[in-house]
Amino acid sequence: MAVIEQRILKDGTVKYRAKIRVKGHPHESRTFSLKTKALKWSKKREAELEDSRNFRRLEGEKKTLKEAVHRYLIEQNPKRPVADQQKTAMQLQWWESHYGHLVLIDLTPSVLAEAREKLLNSPLSNSSGSDRMKSPATVKRYMASLSHLLTVAVQEWEWLLDNPMHRVKKPTVNNDRVRFLEKHEIESLKAACLKSPCPHLYPVVVFALATGARYSEILNLNWNDIDFNRQAATFHKTKNKERRTVPLADFCLNALIEHKKTQQRLDTNLVFPRKDGKEPMNIRKHWEKALKEASIEDFRFHDLRHTAASYLAMSGASLTDIAHILGHKTLQMVKRYAHLSDTHTQLTVSKMNNVIFGGGNGL
Repeated sequence: MAVIEQRILKDGTVKYRAKIRVKGHPHESRTFSLKTKALKWSKKREAELEDSRNFRRLEGEKKTLKEAVHRYLIEQNPKRPVADQQKTAMQLQWWESHYGHLVLIDLTPSVLAEAREKLLNSPLSNSSGSDRMKSPATVKRYMASLSHLLTVAVQEWEWLLDNPMHRVKKPTVNNDRVRFLEKHEIESLKAACLKSPCPHLYPVVVFALATGARYSEILNLNWNDIDFNRQAATFHKTKNKERRTVPLADFCLNALIEHKKTQQRLDTNLVFPRKDGKEPMNIRKHWEKALKEASIEDFRFHDLRHTAASYLAMSGASLTDIAHILGHKTLQMVKRYAHLSDTHTQLTVSKMNNVIFGGGNGL
């Protein structure tokens, strides 16, 4: 519905502002010198927007989720980082297999809420026979993938008026989990990775333990991102969109040097390419097998990041240092490691007291 507002400028001139609000479209306004012109424009523009709205309603009644997924994978998914494309495709294929027959307008909040519960009660697809269920964080990512598809369907394809996923409650995620490897588990995992037929698994795991880097950050590495002279690696594609450089200690550096010596493809700049050299390799299956071989339970690849952070804390690193190395913008995400640095904090306070009081008992 259009609203016409009269405005009187400082010089006494009268202007008329027409405001239009049509669901599914951003608000529009335009100013005229005559009220009749404001009314004429608003009626014409409202009619145009309603036609567009009716068109999108019709498209939403004709286009199925299967069609939307196929178009999204062709047009949108290639724009994502290579390491994320496989995950997104896998997640959208789940939606297609369960709800692909529905037209988009039938993807109501109640249907999507039902799907959320189905996901929460379904096993992990890459768990090698494990009966582990999808975590709330995993389900949230499945919902986020579909939500982005629906947003594109609204804003670019004009197949929908709005995104129904915006009205569905996301699972509550507990970010306080800190599962890190004990030293004997690290040795067992390294041994299992060395036995793996995948030549990338051992250096990838060593790199993750040594730097706390994310899976996608490691897999997207190019050789020119690694400075062997400065002993540092730079991540250009990070979760928070900010470039980050981390130091490489001797053990990790040596593992990379050995890996470079034995690399099979010389026609790619990727550090961990798949066999055709065009994209990074997916090591998930080899990773799951190595965990089983090492008898390590309740452990995910992302927990290598927790392991690195935990040992940083136990080695005396401050929360600020840990946040900088891991690439967190705030300290909130690293406060979970604070208890591991209690001993270091106690020693620091003792040293400070010795300086002030000279090591005496104060009596």
